[in-house]
Amino acid sequence: MQDALAQWEYTTALPADENGLTNPYHGVSCEEYVGTVLPKLISFEHPVGMPEWFVPETYYYLWDGDRLVGEFRIRHYLTEALRNGAGHIGYSIRKDMRGKGYGTAGLKLTLEIARGIVPEDEIYLRVNKDNIASQKVMLKNGARTAGEDEKHYFMRIPK
Repeated sequence: MQDALAQWEYTTALPADENGLTNPYHGVSCEEYVGTVLPKLISFEHPVGMPEWFVPETYYYLWDGDRLVGEFRIRHYLTEALRNGAGHIGYSIRKDMRGKGYGTAGLKLTLEIARGIVPEDEIYLRVNKDNIASQKVMLKNGARTAGEDEKHYFMRIPK
């Protein structure tokens, strides 16, 4: 329950959309998070009765001691929309912990797990062009820029 409360605090404090990471749970009550949202997030890993377009997704949380500092999501494989969009991994770091290496360390750990899950030859990520910090995190983890659109760079990391 202590982890669930920390996850609720972290998740509901994230903006609804920040740097391209969407958060439909911004501002939900603790009761709703523990009773509805958390079971839903857990079910995303082994989904049952989901729409055909749905991709299994696993949430991981980065802790420093007893403080939750980041969230990392792995989408298990790509649909066409993900291939040309968000990719395999999305993540966030608590605002007051940014710039301290947590993004780089957390992405490194997430990539180790993703390499055992993702069937594609590369791990796909997308980053906003104005999010220089996240670009650096990805580059430190072996990313290359594979393309771009008006607002994003499409990054690839070898498996």
